[in-house]
Amino acid sequence: MNKSEVPMTEKESLELIASMIRRAKEACHDTGVSAIMWGALIAFCSLEKLAELQFGFHLPFDIYLLTIVAVIPQIIIQRRENKLKKAKSWEDDFQQALWLSFGICIFILIFLLNVMLPVWFKSAEEYTAVTGKSFPFQLHEYTASLFLMLYGIPTFITGLTMKFRPMFWGGIICWCASVASMFTPIKADLALLALSAIVAWLIPGIILEKEYRKAKKQLSEQDV
Repeated sequence: MNKSEVPMTEKESLELIASMIRRAKEACHDTGVSAIMWGALIAFCSLEKLAELQFGFHLPFDIYLLTIVAVIPQIIIQRRENKLKKAKSWEDDFQQALWLSFGICIFILIFLLNVMLPVWFKSAEEYTAVTGKSFPFQLHEYTASLFLMLYGIPTFITGLTMKFRPMFWGGIICWCASVASMFTPIKADLALLALSAIVAWLIPGIILEKEYRKAKKQLSEQDV
């Protein structure tokens, strides 16, 4: 041993371990609140829309507009979690870019569908007026497949890169549901959307939240 190297005391060793744990937790900080919020929201909206079709009632607004309103608490949550991070790794930048890209794709898809569907409905009415037959397919019955396909991409990548199996399998389930929804009626599509949101986001979010609380408790015990 080099004479300049002085062995650490037990207290110093514990402090070093505690600081390493703290830095690791701060670099990978995720409370799971965002996943819980979006999983619960998408599931709620899908089940409410399913109830409208099943029982024949309609709200004065589209329930999915709540997803736009939810962007506000999402920004607040993100800002709070960023403040809690003392260190920011490339994984954090990657995850933010991934989910930002996902959000942009969802927004573009919603915009395109709102442009395309009115045109399609008009064309379908003209087709029926000329031929006396119903249009061969209903375009809106296939939109769930597109959303589920997109849901699976960031979920699967997050689970794979962060080695978080609940999201890994959640992404695969989203893709399986996307394929299945091609062959199911719209009511079943809404049920698949709700199920996928629960499995891919809500449940993993609850697991993350529990792990976060456990890690926070361990850190507080280390600080004592």
